[in-house]
Amino acid sequence: MAPDRTGAAGTPDSAKPGTGTTEPMAAARIVEIRTRIDEIDRTLIELWQERAELSREVGATRMASGGTRLVLSREQEILERFRSALGADGTQLALLLLRAGRGPL
Repeated sequence: MAPDRTGAAGTPDSAKPGTGTTEPMAAARIVEIRTRIDEIDRTLIELWQERAELSREVGATRMASGGTRLVLSREQEILERFRSALGADGTQLALLLLRAGRGPL
């Protein structure tokens, strides 16, 4: 019988680092899922940046035409949309999105 081989952290060599499991099928599935999570994260970051830029453009266009820096009714609409879809966390996410586009109040 072969000796049990362990890596630096005391985990069997067959374990994928950072998966939290030594079961090869589970480790492979975790790696697969994390690959998709990473793809989603990249897309979210790109969309976040695009949204912030568009929001800044709206604000600049509004102010250049003599309008206000922001429209509170629009911000409330966005907050409610996120709250309805995601609950309290959605409200926090919407606040961060709004801030990214217009800056802090």
